[in-house]
Amino acid sequence: MSRPSQAKPTTAEPPGVSVIQNQAAAQAAAPAPQQVPQLVPAHPDAAGGKALPPGKMKKPPADKDSEEYRQRRERNNLAVKKSRMRSKQKAMDTQQRVNELKEENERLEAKIKLLSKELSVLKDLFLEHAHNLADNVAPAAGGAEGASPAPTGPAPGGQ
Repeated sequence: MSRPSQAKPTTAEPPGVSVIQNQAAAQAAAPAPQQVPQLVPAHPDAAGGKALPPGKMKKPPADKDSEEYRQRRERNNLAVKKSRMRSKQKAMDTQQRVNELKEENERLEAKIKLLSKELSVLKDLFLEHAHNLADNVAPAAGGAEGASPAPTGPAPGGQ
């Protein structure tokens, strides 16, 4: 498919005025045979004749004294105020969370100290008990070398 070639206007035109508007003005000034207007974008950087989405379209600046301008400014001011309040609230919430975590960390550090002391005391008790047990068992085994221990129960065959 090939496109018909588009004629570039040779006259200087004010920005934002399309070829259609220029041709209509020229026809009104000098009557000439009927021509079909050429569709050429007003701005050469417009993308292939595609329409811009509503968010990308440039709105003409509103008069600063107009009601529409005042309403837009008021809405914008409220939105900015609301955004700043949310930002401050988020910062305060974050600071509160930091303080809570610091307190919890201090409690956990204290608990670690307490449990470490308790572990140390229990270890010392265990080692002392194990040492005492080893002292009590060692002399009994060392005093009767080669002798068998005396039976403590009834004799195997006698009643």
